[in-house]
Amino acid sequence: MNAQSHLLSGSQQKQASEQAQEIDLMALFGALLDRKWFIIAVTVLFMIIGVAVAVFSTPIYQATAMIQVEEKGGSVPGFDELGGMFESTSAAVTEIELLKSRSILGEAVDSLKLDIVAEPKLFPVIGGRAFRKYAPIQEGDLAEPSFGASSYAWGGEKIEIFKFEVPKNAIGTNFVLVALANNRFELLNDNGESILEGKVGEDVSNGAFSLTLKTLSARPDTEFLLVKRDRLNTILDLQAAIGASEKGKDSGIINLSLQNASAEYAETVLNKVAGTYVRRNVERNSAEAQKSLDFLEYQLPQVKKQLEAAEQRFNDYQVKQQSVDISLETEGVLRQLVKLETQVQELELKKLELGRKFKQSHPSYQAAVEQIEAVENQKRRLAAEVQVLPETQQELLRLTRDVEVNNEIYTLLLAKTQELDIVRAGTVGNVRVIDLAEVNTSKPVKPRKALIVVIATLLGSMLAVSIVLIQKAIHKGIEDPSEIEALGLPVYASVPYSEYQVKLTGFAKARKGKTAKAKSILAMDNPADLSIEALRSLRTSLHFAMMEAKNNVIAISGPSPGVGKSFISVNLATVLAQSDKKVLIIDADMRKGYLQTQFGMQWDNGLSDYLSGIINLEQAVKHSQVEGLDVMTRGQIPPNPSELLMHENFSKLVDEVSVKYDLVIIDTPPILAVTDPAIVSTHAGSTLLVTRFGQNHVKELELTRNRFEQNGIDVKGVVFNGVVKKASNAYGYYGYYNYEYKSDK
Repeated sequence: MNAQSHLLSGSQQKQASEQAQEIDLMALFGALLDRKWFIIAVTVLFMIIGVAVAVFSTPIYQATAMIQVEEKGGSVPGFDELGGMFESTSAAVTEIELLKSRSILGEAVDSLKLDIVAEPKLFPVIGGRAFRKYAPIQEGDLAEPSFGASSYAWGGEKIEIFKFEVPKNAIGTNFVLVALANNRFELLNDNGESILEGKVGEDVSNGAFSLTLKTLSARPDTEFLLVKRDRLNTILDLQAAIGASEKGKDSGIINLSLQNASAEYAETVLNKVAGTYVRRNVERNSAEAQKSLDFLEYQLPQVKKQLEAAEQRFNDYQVKQQSVDISLETEGVLRQLVKLETQVQELELKKLELGRKFKQSHPSYQAAVEQIEAVENQKRRLAAEVQVLPETQQELLRLTRDVEVNNEIYTLLLAKTQELDIVRAGTVGNVRVIDLAEVNTSKPVKPRKALIVVIATLLGSMLAVSIVLIQKAIHKGIEDPSEIEALGLPVYASVPYSEYQVKLTGFAKARKGKTAKAKSILAMDNPADLSIEALRSLRTSLHFAMMEAKNNVIAISGPSPGVGKSFISVNLATVLAQSDKKVLIIDADMRKGYLQTQFGMQWDNGLSDYLSGIINLEQAVKHSQVEGLDVMTRGQIPPNPSELLMHENFSKLVDEVSVKYDLVIIDTPPILAVTDPAIVSTHAGSTLLVTRFGQNHVKELELTRNRFEQNGIDVKGVVFNGVVKKASNAYGYYGYYNYEYKSDK
């Protein structure tokens, strides 16, 4: 049985916890409903800002190009074997890094002068849109300036700079170029001082600064912004701006992209970078052929000189010997010698080429050396055979050999040179541009207008909701009677906020620390008001609550100023008097009391005067316009209100009026401000606290109760004043409502 009850208890606690959590969420939802107009206003404001940003933002265009990286470089038909030694392979990732290298981009920066920034000065916010939307009918047409701002560009203005040089310390500094009449211009520094002045097309210089304008189309007084950027930073920015990626794995297709506010700029720069990259690739692939060609072109003139010298010696010898002919035997030896000499030269060329590629210890290089040694051995054997020939035939053989060998070598080198030149000229590289850079000007990539508006709207709504929830979390004013009852204080009545009372006070709500002073009584002017109905309910509750009280005196106080104690006191007294009760209301706030204003009386001859012994009770009590309701105003403001209340005259007053009246209501000042309420409440049979909806905190109300208990006073209950019907209240632990119920007219 105990286990079962324990399980039931745990289940009930879990259910209560889940219910409390659900109610808290509903209360937050209700708080959002209460501030729905604030949330809507902030959301709409942010949406308008988003629309403005989307409309006036500068559109960004994207140029795209495509490059193919082939596995092998192309070769010239007929020279596959020779061109094969210059082929290379390249991965797309490697080519991407080469493409974005400072060497490639630096050439594009220098060629296009990207380190010189020249832009027309635009009117703030709307100037950019006006400049972009202007469509000139003819070349050179300019838009008329708006708002009389002739120094700004409004459409059609152009500037092109051929050269702009500045000192090193002026790199990155903003300069202003002002267009003048007669195709002239003036360059100003950031302080407005003139630096250069000249004419378009002329080189203008003052030693430190140099400027040459290629074109300038603008009205006189139009300003342009000039900046000479650092070359390295320009290259690095271009590296970051250019996007390069391989389309698919190992596809060899590279997609290039560049975004800029100028579609022409994006196209031009991307095409220049791609073109420079392809040209550099071709130069890289033909570098080996170029090196060999350079070597042969260096050797050809020397071999030609040797051939001419050999022919001259041969001719001179024949003239000297009177045309001696070579014999058949000698001619056979000559052919062998020429063949061997030609082989030696070919092998020497091969050894030189291998020497540029490999070390001397490489097997290929050593094989070439061994082949040369073998041919040299054959030459030495033939030389021994030549020794047996007649001296004339030997000399003739030597001279003829020199002529024919040099001729063969020259012919060989010349043929090699032509072949290498063809290979170099025919090299196309292993990359090529598939698609040139192009921009779709009808669809800028930025800004994404719809997305901006949606994000701005969402941010606005999130910000508004966050503000509401933060205010809800920070503001701990009591808005639920259950919070008061949790302190052990019964709530006798929840008095709704009265819009009609606003008309009586003359303003909507009293400022913090200030008191709204009504000029008449709500219970008399509008007895059907919901607030008065709540006070009638309070009247019924007091009837039973005061049965055990020591007297018929009710002291009404509150934690702080502005909670509506006087409003409750006056209208409760009126409602009680209307029920055929003889009621006296005393204004015990001798510092700031203002009950006299609601009854149309003067403050003189009141409580302070009676307690001081200046007047008697009959003189202090005044009859009001409400039948059965008498009033005792505060009287003159004394220097010592608390001491007057502690005087025996106050005890005498309470004793006398409690006999003469059915009910006596004493309106006291706030307990947390002064001690007067505690003094008054010691003489009263019942003490009520008035707290205001959303103004007083739980801790504040708890401190108020403790202050009374320290003086031996038991607080009967609380009047919850100024209750505003909110969605958060309806979704709380329980809703508290006041319905209007009156007769039909």
